[in-house]
Amino acid sequence: MRLAKYLASAGIASRRASEEIVRAGRVTVDGVTVADPARDVGPADAVAIDGRPVSPAHERVVYALNKPAGVVSTARDPQGRPTVVTMVPQTERLYPVGRLDIDTTGLILLTNEGDLAHRLTHPSFEVEKTYRAVVGGPPVHEAALRALRDGIELEEGRTAPARVERVSADTLEITIHEGRKRQVKRMCEAVGHPVKQLERIAFGPLELADLPRGRWRKLSREEGERLTAAIAGR
Repeated sequence: MRLAKYLASAGIASRRASEEIVRAGRVTVDGVTVADPARDVGPADAVAIDGRPVSPAHERVVYALNKPAGVVSTARDPQGRPTVVTMVPQTERLYPVGRLDIDTTGLILLTNEGDLAHRLTHPSFEVEKTYRAVVGGPPVHEAALRALRDGIELEEGRTAPARVERVSADTLEITIHEGRKRQVKRMCEAVGHPVKQLERIAFGPLELADLPRGRWRKLSREEGERLTAAIAGR
């Protein structure tokens, strides 16, 4: 296993952050400083950061949380606001998988494996997320639906085609696989229907279902395997 991935799977940091830690010369393998994040290591190697031993990879844990409004999707918040990490058991370091705006509710995942969090959110893996949006200016006509499905021209470029279903005159379900900032809100606003309420109802193969707002649950082994399959081969 590559050194950066070893650190990420041991819960030290995300894979990208682990690469920077290695390049900074803070990591030793069998007592020798290593600056190459791609260096192969195995269970028999003694890996340490700043002189402190790193435990081998641990059991992966993934939680599903129904995020309430007013909670930020980070591990820490300099303004002292509640974070998603404080809402689940903290027996070890947890990483939010992507982000939801503070006023957006719904499904967010948290895991102790930084590499998994990276793969689930990086655009190259194209993991789908589905949102239910209550919008202004109803009813939403076919022209707006076609525009959303074809892709919307935003400041940084055109969005990829989305799957869009009209649930009611003022409610849409939108599935995207990109991770642009405030993407769904900006897409809807571009077609004349600003978002009034936004909830994520699915992440990859996982659905929010009947999980109550503010509550969490640990994913089953089967759900974890389905989540891994969503990024396999990419």
